[in-house]
Amino acid sequence: MPSIHNISVTKYDHGQFHTKADILAVEEPLEISLQYFENGEKKRQSVSITMRTPGFDRELALGFLLTEGILTNADQVEKVLTMGENHITVFLKEEASVELEKLKRNFYTTSSCGVCGKSSIDAIRTIASDFIPSQKEPRKLSAEILTSLKEKINAYQSNFSQTGGIHASALFDFDGKLISIYEDVGRHNALDKLIGHHFIEDPLDFSQHILLLSGRASFELIQKAIMAKIQVVCAIGAPSSLAVELAEEFDITLLGFLKNQSFNLYHISKNNILTHEN
Repeated sequence: MPSIHNISVTKYDHGQFHTKADILAVEEPLEISLQYFENGEKKRQSVSITMRTPGFDRELALGFLLTEGILTNADQVEKVLTMGENHITVFLKEEASVELEKLKRNFYTTSSCGVCGKSSIDAIRTIASDFIPSQKEPRKLSAEILTSLKEKINAYQSNFSQTGGIHASALFDFDGKLISIYEDVGRHNALDKLIGHHFIEDPLDFSQHILLLSGRASFELIQKAIMAKIQVVCAIGAPSSLAVELAEEFDITLLGFLKNQSFNLYHISKNNILTHEN
């Protein structure tokens, strides 16, 4: 299924109408189901329907289940199968336990929900029981490396440059090397795809890497970073007030308005030291 769609549009420009080609980001629903065992009995349940850009659905499903607290490690998963167009099922091993009650927290994850900040942060505190670990020695963060990250993803964000409607999540090591990048029409889906890839295909220690978000840093994205044990989050756009509160609560280094020469530092973790080379 393609991730972009070509159409013809009418454009008004400098007092004239003319027809031109345009490219749209494809948006399709994906139903994520979970097959698990309860008291020896096989059960299947739909756990989410998300609007996403088709592609990397396996990674998206696994990343979603991990960041929602439903899964905790890759050993719980037996297999992942596409069950027809726009439907995917994650099959758990018989001995795997699953906490479907954690899905009930979904009511507060959107920025328009109107739930107060204290309620939201209290809720995520109950989900992220395993907090970001402290390191023996703080890890240095180079300001020069951080300001180089935005330029490094430009060559990889082909869909975004074509459509203007795709978000990206990218993972870098502390030397500024790009490890992986995923795109989606939904910023939360892009991050789930990235996390899901490293959850199953290419396991790594997220706490030793830097997450770059192509847009703003919302509460939900910081929550997902916490669930993956990511300690450094950089956003090209602005963070929300709840995102900053959550970063402070869980001691996540959070940068916003990242540009080639500048950024705003909203919180620095005790696990990091920000450095600058003249």
